[in-house]
Amino acid sequence: MARSNYDPTINHAETDSNIPDKPETLTCMFIRKFSRNKLAVFGAFVLLMIILSALLAPLIAPYDPAATNLANKLAPPSTEHWFGTDRFGRDIFSRLLYGGRISLLVGFGSVTGALLIGTTIGAVSGYFGGIIDALLMRFVDVIISIPTIFLLITIVTIFQPSVDKLILVFAITSWTSTARIVRGEFLTLRTREFVLASRTIGTKPVKIIFSHMLPNAIGPLIVTATLLIGTVILAEAALSYLGLGVQPPTPSWGNMLQDAQNFTVLMTAPWYPAFPGMMILLTVLCFNFVGDGLRDTLDPKEL
Repeated sequence: MARSNYDPTINHAETDSNIPDKPETLTCMFIRKFSRNKLAVFGAFVLLMIILSALLAPLIAPYDPAATNLANKLAPPSTEHWFGTDRFGRDIFSRLLYGGRISLLVGFGSVTGALLIGTTIGAVSGYFGGIIDALLMRFVDVIISIPTIFLLITIVTIFQPSVDKLILVFAITSWTSTARIVRGEFLTLRTREFVLASRTIGTKPVKIIFSHMLPNAIGPLIVTATLLIGTVILAEAALSYLGLGVQPPTPSWGNMLQDAQNFTVLMTAPWYPAFPGMMILLTVLCFNFVGDGLRDTLDPKEL
């Protein structure tokens, strides 16, 4: 008969409590820290709802955003038209949903292009240093010295405004801050042991930059991208408000504001400009909340 290994003199509960807890993963640590920032969590939730509403606009929108009904123009909010109608009788709620698709597309598309340009220039400048760094940073200074809004107006005026051209214009005018941030990170990383070791064994600079150094600079890039999306959405709204952005009848939050700037519309239908203005304000504000939350969460000093 086998003997039992159980010893009644040993406190097994106390012994089990001495077993070290399983290490917390980086994902769990990120979620835990991010969830502490209530404004960031609120911003992320609202942005998720806005993005899903824009993506599912064909399923959610009760009306065709381009369908006009002059007999029902500037109708107040009701059960039939939740946010009322514009001066052509088009449903404002439906146009807000489809307009969100355009505004978010311009924001995400422009920031993606700006990140590609800024990351490449900043990485090359910070890795090689010397005369290359000096020349590239002076080029960045020249771009920054040009008033962005006037440059945007000039380019858009020369070329016919469209969504793809707006994305291109914002991408080539919004990359400078990204380049400076990446350069600063690379100037710090280039003296680290893993970079020096890679150079010693003859690893090509392209592989060192994009495989070893860039992943270590991804935190500041995520924060920059989040904040930049809000800035681009606001700039697109400003251009559309001036009539230089997305052209009607394609809806965007900016050209909906531009369409409502008529004094008669403002006096008889104040809800018309209120809804697209609130969407722009809420979206940009939530992107800033999320950006601030990510900055605090990804701060190495807080890890």
